[in-house]
Amino acid sequence: MEFLVEKIGMSRTIAKPSIPVTLLKVKQVKVCEVLGNNRAIVAYQQGKTINKSIMGQQKKYSLSKEFNRFMTIDVSNTEAGDLDLSGLESAKRVKVSFNTKGRGFSGVMKRWNFQGGPGAHGSRFHRAPGSIGNREWPGRVQPGKKMAGHYGNEKVTVQNEIVSFDKEQGVLVLKGSVPGFNGAFGKIKVVK
Repeated sequence: MEFLVEKIGMSRTIAKPSIPVTLLKVKQVKVCEVLGNNRAIVAYQQGKTINKSIMGQQKKYSLSKEFNRFMTIDVSNTEAGDLDLSGLESAKRVKVSFNTKGRGFSGVMKRWNFQGGPGAHGSRFHRAPGSIGNREWPGRVQPGKKMAGHYGNEKVTVQNEIVSFDKEQGVLVLKGSVPGFNGAFGKIKVVK
């Protein structure tokens, strides 16, 4: 079973020993159509985007205007309606998928932890990548060379233990950290 979540942020437990936890808000989701094989088309709210194709889907599934995004996920529901959250109450472990924080175009020291050169004495080699090629043969830069470029904003999946789940508020507490910024949109899948 999969659920759509929004990252609230990190905190700690009060117990001894105190453990770091991440708080996730389980999004309100409507099951529009069950496709079989535990797959279903679901609708959820994300931003204020609206166009004719979204309005057509809302009319087809008799949804209110706030449900403006659609996705196919694994569900335990057998018919259309609200998403069944009972699977999270008994779950012990989940796979969490988020996009990492985007850091834009980054140099080799930030992106790949290169050491860099001396900071002073006129070396003129501070944060530069240095030599990148080989000798006469092969006479080119090898594919996969670690260089400056776009860093972050890529999908990462991690496994976390569930500490607690508040069904009324829809808040899921996971042990440890998960990728992404506070307020990021992601997906969780029950492992066991």
